[in-house]
This record gives sequence, C-alpha cells and structure tokens, in this order.
Amino acid sequence: MARLAVLLRGVNLAGRNRVSMPVLREGLEDAGFAQVATYVQSGNVVLSSRKSAKRVAADVEQLLVERFGLDVRVVVRTRDELAAIVELDPLGKVATDPKRYQVTFLESPLDAAVIRKLEAVARDGERVAQVGREVYAWHPEGLARSKLAERLAAKGLGVTATARNWRTVMQLLELADATE
Repeated sequence: MARLAVLLRGVNLAGRNRVSMPVLREGLEDAGFAQVATYVQSGNVVLSSRKSAKRVAADVEQLLVERFGLDVRVVVRTRDELAAIVELDPLGKVATDPKRYQVTFLESPLDAAVIRKLEAVARDGERVAQVGREVYAWHPEGLARSKLAERLAAKGLGVTATARNWRTVMQLLELADATE
C-alpha cells in the first residue's frame, strides 16, 4: 500500500468549512483507508491506500460532501512525491523561517503567464519558484500583507491549489515515514 498525503483546501479557516479531524479520520477508516493520521486542524491527512492518488482525491472529496456537506477540493501527493518536494527545495538557501516559507500544491502545473503574474506581485524580498505541480514561495515579511500569498491562496490560479508552510510539509513527510 502506498502512503499518501491528502491535503484539503480551505477547511477550518476563520470558522468556515468546519471539519472535525477525529470524525474525518473515522470516516476515512470506514471508507477503507488504512493508517490514517491527521496533523493540526487545517486538513492535513496521511493515509495508506492501494488506490491511485487521483482516485483517493475523488473519494475524499465525496466523503466530505457526504459526511460534512462540504464541497472541498483535495490535492494528493505520494510519500515519494512529498520527499522529492522537500529534497528539491529551490528557495531553501533564502528561506530561513519555515512559517514564512510555503509550498502551494497544485492539481496541475500553472501556465507560464500565471507564474509571471505571481512574480510581478512579489515584494520586499519575496521569491517564487514553480517546480512541476508545486509553487514554492518565500515571504520574508510574513504572509498577512503579502499580495503574493493572497494570489497563491485565491481561486484565480486556474487549477485547484492548497498551500502549506514548510514546517507542515516536513511534518507530513515525517508522518508518512513514521507509519510506512
């Protein structure tokens, strides 16, 4: 069975799209997924399955509709894909604070024009780099007032996307490795 990181977009943020992680774990186990673990309350799940990542995403989206009444998009990466994301780390030499360093996980790569628009709004030492289906973004002044962070979080990217800070990415990989 493959270990997979299942990333729910926009749950438990500012009181919206409330999802209880214990209830989600139970629902995923009832749906046949194994070794289900969650990390914090923002929709981070690691589980085992024989299904493809695409099938797991669709099944979890359906479960969210059935159990929680939520139409929430899901992005899935295998343990090996997650390890490659960490290993690549294109901004690691400049990103010194894991809370201000984000990886946006995309359903599919962004068009070059979208990347140029993201680069154009980067300010105050911000950096952005797309590698495959991930966009790495360094926000040295924080995310609160960052136009780049705002654009990466918006639905205007043209693809399903969800971001996690570097600390969370590392924890998800650790979870995937711990129960492998």
